[in-house]
Amino acid sequence: MAITMFISLYTTRLILNALGVVDFGIYAIVGGAIGMLGFLNGAMSSATQRFMSYAEGLGIQGKKIGVFNVSIVIHLCLAFVIAVVLIIAGFVYFNGVLNIPENRMLAAKFVYGSLIFSTFLTVINVPYEAVMNAHENMRYYALVGILESLLKLTVAFICVSTNYDKLIVYGILMACIPVVTLSIMKVYCHKRYSECILNPFKYFRKDLAKEMLGFTGWNFFGSASSLVGNYGNGLVLNHFYGSALNAATGVANQLNGQLLVFSNNMLKALNPVITKSEGAGNRADMLKFATLGCKYSFALFAFFAIPFILEMDFIQHKWLKNVPAWAVLFAQLQIVRNLIEQLTIPYGSAIAAEGRIARFNVFVSVLNLLPVSILFILFSKGFSPVTMYVLNISIFGVFVALVKVCFAHKICGLKYSSFFKELFLPSIATFVLSFAITFIPKLYMEQSWYRMILTFAFSSLSYISLFYFVCMNKNERSLIKTMFYNLQVRFRR
Repeated sequence: MAITMFISLYTTRLILNALGVVDFGIYAIVGGAIGMLGFLNGAMSSATQRFMSYAEGLGIQGKKIGVFNVSIVIHLCLAFVIAVVLIIAGFVYFNGVLNIPENRMLAAKFVYGSLIFSTFLTVINVPYEAVMNAHENMRYYALVGILESLLKLTVAFICVSTNYDKLIVYGILMACIPVVTLSIMKVYCHKRYSECILNPFKYFRKDLAKEMLGFTGWNFFGSASSLVGNYGNGLVLNHFYGSALNAATGVANQLNGQLLVFSNNMLKALNPVITKSEGAGNRADMLKFATLGCKYSFALFAFFAIPFILEMDFIQHKWLKNVPAWAVLFAQLQIVRNLIEQLTIPYGSAIAAEGRIARFNVFVSVLNLLPVSILFILFSKGFSPVTMYVLNISIFGVFVALVKVCFAHKICGLKYSSFFKELFLPSIATFVLSFAITFIPKLYMEQSWYRMILTFAFSSLSYISLFYFVCMNKNERSLIKTMFYNLQVRFRR
C-alpha cells in the first residue's frame, strides 16, 4: 500500500506538470467522473457481496452460484442503461453546463467518451468484484493495486513525452487501464472460485432475482445520489469559477484518496465479516465488528490526517511544482469531511447486512442531493468557493453520520450509550489531544523539512500512545501485549 501511495502521488505530480492547470481541471471535472463511478462500482459491488457473504454464512454453495449468475444479468442490463444515460447527459454537459475553453472542448469530449467505455466495463464486472470481497482476498487487491499504479505511472510518462494532445492521450489511456485489471480479475475468479460458473440459463432464479433487484435497486439509488451530489458540486463549481478550481479539487481528491487507502482496505476486509455474522444469526457479533470497524477506520485515517492537515502547504509545494489556487485549503477541508465519515461508515454495512435499507437510503439520498441546489444558490449570490466544502462537511459528514447511527439503533439495535462510550468520545478525545500535541512544532518553528519531520514524529508517537490508553479496551490491549510478547520470543530464537 505504501508503494501504491508513493507511485500515485508521483504520478499526479507528473500529470499536473504535463497537462497544466487548465487541462488538469478539465480532466478533474469530466474524467473525474471515472473516480466517482469507481465509488459507485464499489457500492454496487457491496450489494452483491452482501448476498454472497450471507449465503456464505448460511453455508449454501448452490445459492452462491445463483447469486453470481443473477448478478451478472442485472449488471449487464444496468451497464447498458448507464451508458445510454451518460451519452444523453453528454449533450447537456457540453452545451451550456460545463465551463470549458472552446479550444479544449474536443479534447474534453474525447475524455468523456473514454469515460463511458470505462464505465460500461466496470459495471459488468461488479459481480466479480463482489466475489473477491466476499472471499476477503486482500493479497489480490494489493498486487493488482501495485499493477494499476504502475500502469498509471506509465501513462503519465507517455503524456510527458508525447507530441499529441496530452489531455486526449491521457483520457484514452486511463480508460484502457480498467480493461487490463478487470480482465485479470475475471480470469482469476473463474479459475479460483467454485461459485463463478457462468450459466444464467441454468442458474437464474426469478425469486432470487426479485430479492436482489429490490436490494440492489435501493442500494443503487443511494449510491447514485451520492455520485450525483459529489459530481454535481464539481459541475456547479466549474460553472461559476471555471476549470482552474476543479484542478484544486482534483489535487485535494487525489491526496485524500491516498490517505484513505489503509482505511478502505481494512473496511473491504471487514464488510464480509459483518455480513457473514448477520447471515449466521450473530447480531451481537455483527454490531461488535461494525463498531470496531468504525474505531479502527477512523484511527487509521486520523493517524495520517493530523500531520497532513498541519503541513499541507509545505507538502503540496514539495509534491507539486505548480500548486493550484485553493488546493491547500480544499485538501485540508476534505480531510475533515473524511474524518467525520470514517466514524460511521461500517454502520452503513451493518444496516445493509440486516437488509431493510429502503427508508435509510431515502434519507441518505435526500441529504446527498441537497448540497447541489444550495450551492448553486449561494454561488449565484457571490459566496466563496470554500462554501462547497463547508456544506460537504455539514451535510455529507455530520448529517449523514447522524442518520447512520439512528438507523443502526432502530434497525440493528445499536445502543446510543455504547456508540458514545466505546467509539465517539474516545476517538474524538484521542484526535483532539494528539492534534494539540502535534501543533507544538508549528508554534515555534518556521516551515521546513525539519519541522515537517518533527510534526510527523509528534503525531505518530502521541496518536499511537493515546489510542492505546484511551481508545483500546482491556481485551484489545491484552491482544497487543500478546502479539509483542510472541514477536520477542521469535527474535530471541
